[in-house]
Amino acid sequence: MDPNNPCIFCALDRPVLLENALARAFHDAYPVSPGHVLVTPRRHVRTIFDLAPDEYAACFDLARAARDLLVAEHAPDGFNIGVNCEEAGGQSVWHAHVHVIPRYHGDNPDPLGGVRNVIPRRAHPGDPVPAPGT
Repeated sequence: MDPNNPCIFCALDRPVLLENALARAFHDAYPVSPGHVLVTPRRHVRTIFDLAPDEYAACFDLARAARDLLVAEHAPDGFNIGVNCEEAGGQSVWHAHVHVIPRYHGDNPDPLGGVRNVIPRRAHPGDPVPAPGT
C-alpha cells in the first residue's frame, strides 16, 4: 500500500483524539511506544515548513494537549517530540506531521542524547560531525 496515494492522513482511518480548527491528533498506526500520537494539519502540505504560522501554532497547541492526555492515560516518564522532513530526514508520508512519543524508564538502556540518536555517531556531545553522505 502506498501511504501517499491516497494520503493516509487526509483519508484518516482511525479515531481522532484531539482536534482544533486547523489540526488533529490521533494514535500512530505503528507506535514506537505505548500512546505514540501524531499531530497533523488539516490542510495537506508536505512538511511543517510549508505551514502557515497559524497552522504551525495549531499543531503545536495540539502536541501540548496530546502530552497532557498521555500523562493522564499512560503516565510516561518523559517525551520526545519529532518531525521528519523530506526523504533524507526520514519522512515517508508526504503530509506534515509531528510525533509525540511518550518515553518510559527502561525503554532504552541509554536514552542520553534523545533525538540526537537518529544519527548514532552524534549521540553524545563532542562526537565528530560526519561529512554529508557518510
